[in-house]
Amino acid sequence: AMAAPGQGHRARYKSPGGPPWRETYRRRCMERLRSSRAKLLDRYRQAGDGACGAAPGALLVQEVMEQEWQELRDRLPGLGGEQPMEQMLEDPDELAVLEEIQQELILQEQLVIEEYERSLHFDEECLNAMLDSLDASDRVICPVCRKNNLTVKAHLVCCQCGLYISTQDMTEGKLRSLLESTLTEHSQRCLHSPEFTVTRGMEEEASLLMSCPV
Repeated sequence: AMAAPGQGHRARYKSPGGPPWRETYRRRCMERLRSSRAKLLDRYRQAGDGACGAAPGALLVQEVMEQEWQELRDRLPGLGGEQPMEQMLEDPDELAVLEEIQQELILQEQLVIEEYERSLHFDEECLNAMLDSLDASDRVICPVCRKNNLTVKAHLVCCQCGLYISTQDMTEGKLRSLLESTLTEHSQRCLHSPEFTVTRGMEEEASLLMSCPV
């Protein structure tokens, strides 16, 4: 006797490990989500402050799943056709696999966002600590090592960490004002803490360079 319509289709996926396309699809979705980290964070930032502190919805998961489904559908037998995932997979077991993969991707997405939020918080604390150290006394903390006080003379600024820069008519007040204004200007446009390094050109004297990883 012929099998009832749909029974043969469902039987193909009744394996202990789930549908045969499950692991391939899951792995490719995870890889695409990881490679789309920058895109995910851009969308999260565009969502605004209202998303901060709360578990955000899936910002990229559905898009990732649909893109990988299209590619998988073209490669594996039995998944042909032009229908979207929800129409192709009518079997409850198959839909359960999709739901499981979706939840795993949403969790991965939330972990990336939580890591980003921790990074922002850490950078904000570093910036505040640097500004506080500038306000604390007449002494100026070295912006490169962030540990030692700078030695500031009219023609020289140096630190135990190796910072050594020739200057003209420099005072601790002038240097503090320069650092404060530069840090404040940067903080108005970016939440990340800048980094300070000493740079030397072939024919140039050493200079203090502020750069931002973002």
